[in-house]
Amino acid sequence: MSERDRKGTIVIVDDEPNIADLAGMYLEREGYRVLKAVTGEAGLEACRTHRPRLLVLDVGLPDIDGLEVCKRIRAQSQVPVIFLTARDSEVDRVLGLELGGDDYLTKPFSPAELVARVKAVLRRVDGATAPDIVQAGPVTVDAGRREVRLGDRAVEMTTKEFDLRSSATRSRSRPCAAWGTGSNRAGRLHPREWADASPSQSALRRDGRHLVRCARGQHGRRRRDRSSQR
Repeated sequence: MSERDRKGTIVIVDDEPNIADLAGMYLEREGYRVLKAVTGEAGLEACRTHRPRLLVLDVGLPDIDGLEVCKRIRAQSQVPVIFLTARDSEVDRVLGLELGGDDYLTKPFSPAELVARVKAVLRRVDGATAPDIVQAGPVTVDAGRREVRLGDRAVEMTTKEFDLRSSATRSRSRPCAAWGTGSNRAGRLHPREWADASPSQSALRRDGRHLVRCARGQHGRRRRDRSSQR
């Protein structure tokens, strides 16, 4: 695996090409894979498609502003967001952080400082000793690329499915709570229904058996990994 694959993807959403190119150049030097988008909608699509480790987000975008982009992302993902914007008032900074931003950097900016802030945010999110890749039996979870593989084959997953699979793999034999949004009452995502109905879970089986099992815990149904018990 290359250094760029290991460090993962960062999406830059900015409608000023010179700024996006400068930030992207410095991040690529540090080994990150960089994708760029010039509109809020394109940024949202890039997050859905590529599941980046972090998003660098301008506020003043030509379609929907960065604050709304962050709000929509937070409705379905906890990917870290660093605002990079010319709006430097205290109100703007506070609003950006309250809507789910992890950091706020104003233009003009130092590319080296942006890289340092990216590293600092990722350390807080991932944990200083958290491994990028976790193996549990035939299942490999790559947190950097936000990818799950069964043997040599990539398994397509939604953001919520990936977060649940990653939590189950990291917790090994310990139960981990399965929560989410959907058609289930009270917003609960019941693990047995998820395991039986989700297309991605049909791939995470071995010899016709699920690689995870459901257990009832103190706070409701829970899910834990079977592969670590073999």
